[in-house]
Amino acid sequence: MPADTLSPPAVHPHDGRPPPRWAVRAAHLIPLVALPSGLWRIALVAGLPIGAVVAGVPIRPGFGESVYIVALSLVSEGLALLALGLVRPWGEVFPRRLPWLGNRRVPPPFAVTAATAGAVALTVIWGYAMWGALVHGNDLGLPTGGFALLVGCYAPLVLWGPLLLAVTWSYHHRRSGG
Repeated sequence: MPADTLSPPAVHPHDGRPPPRWAVRAAHLIPLVALPSGLWRIALVAGLPIGAVVAGVPIRPGFGESVYIVALSLVSEGLALLALGLVRPWGEVFPRRLPWLGNRRVPPPFAVTAATAGAVALTVIWGYAMWGALVHGNDLGLPTGGFALLVGCYAPLVLWGPLLLAVTWSYHHRRSGG
């Protein structure tokens, strides 16, 4: 076996520096701001009385829609949890179990570009959605309580993009020495 496969990965001078406390808190907050909307969707699938009615009849998604809604909730929460990689060691070195990448340094430009693109997209998507809810109000025809619950569960998503952008900036600053 070649000697270079047994040696530990080359350590970059900026790797291993701890993130600031505010960035760790912000990264942990991201999955929490995504959680209420996911719980609202799960409640919809479960048939709980969340005020999602049309013409007085509760909305009951079909099987395919239910699978999609649950999958959307799980994927959203999974993506939100990825923000923790910006403040944890697994965001600096790929886990050993990954084929071809394991135990190699995560290229900071890759992580920063992906996280920045995600942050910008989330800011635009949820900013536009909240603007629409404020301008158009309850054009879904939901009862007032149901609409308030819907908005209350989705409003925290407006924070996801800016929080991710701040944590990404911290990651970039820490990993590039800037």
